[in-house]
Amino acid sequence: MIKGEVFGLSGESGCGKTVIAHCILKLVAPNGFIEGGKIMFEGKDVLYMSDEELRKYRWKDVAIIFQGAQSALNPLLLVNAHMVDTVLAHQKSSKNDIFERSGEFLKLLRLDPNLVLKMYPHELSGGMKQRSMSAMSLLLTPKLLILDEPTTALDMLTQRYLLKMLRDIHEETGITMFYITHDLTVMSEIVDRIGIMYLGNIVEIGKTKDIFYDPLHPYTEALINAIPSIVGDVIATPIPGPIPDPVNPPSGCNFHPRCPEATELCEKTKPELIEVEKGRLVACHKYSNPS
Repeated sequence: MIKGEVFGLSGESGCGKTVIAHCILKLVAPNGFIEGGKIMFEGKDVLYMSDEELRKYRWKDVAIIFQGAQSALNPLLLVNAHMVDTVLAHQKSSKNDIFERSGEFLKLLRLDPNLVLKMYPHELSGGMKQRSMSAMSLLLTPKLLILDEPTTALDMLTQRYLLKMLRDIHEETGITMFYITHDLTVMSEIVDRIGIMYLGNIVEIGKTKDIFYDPLHPYTEALINAIPSIVGDVIATPIPGPIPDPVNPPSGCNFHPRCPEATELCEKTKPELIEVEKGRLVACHKYSNPS
């Protein structure tokens, strides 16, 4: 990711998008582990941070809006208690200062702080919960904000409203955002660059316009074609075949069983992610071994 940009990550459900988000914060399930690699943030490898460094890093340097705000808030606490706990876990501050700062972000997200701060999560609509979580994630002015499917379970009008709020926040603060969703149509409205993920691997990275109008990887092209057209007949072409088992993925290129352009090389050898032109990266033998 480039500082100040909005980077998007997309792919079918189960491809590993949320796992990447959690790995950035080193939030791995008790039965999981990070096998290898590096997670670099401002020159430091997150994987080797101490518990104290991680405590300061999480939410102050990198904050996240978890998927499904309906279950991310404690149902027993008022919204103002969530705000206070978030700040006091990282720095000393008076409650009045926290409420004032919370109110500023809630107003930015077009919520009335005098009402919302005194409400329980069950008293908020889905959109209000999402925006309350967004305000909470911005309290400590993080350098990176991860948004994991922030429009899930929201109606279309609320989705567009939340996206506009996020765009406004980005323009006002310049915060770097990492936007995760399987919905490419939503992503097209907010991100600068897109990474396409398939079965745990990044298969293409490019500017949003290039991804939509000139996809290089066959999987990216298939994803674009699967979006229903709003011009003329409503046509969507589904990607053929089932998603392979991620525990026992296909040999070679993971997409080859579903790819109309697969060759014998694709079945045997996994392609590397290479830069085919400035800012365009793709993992496909069509570009690494052109015939």
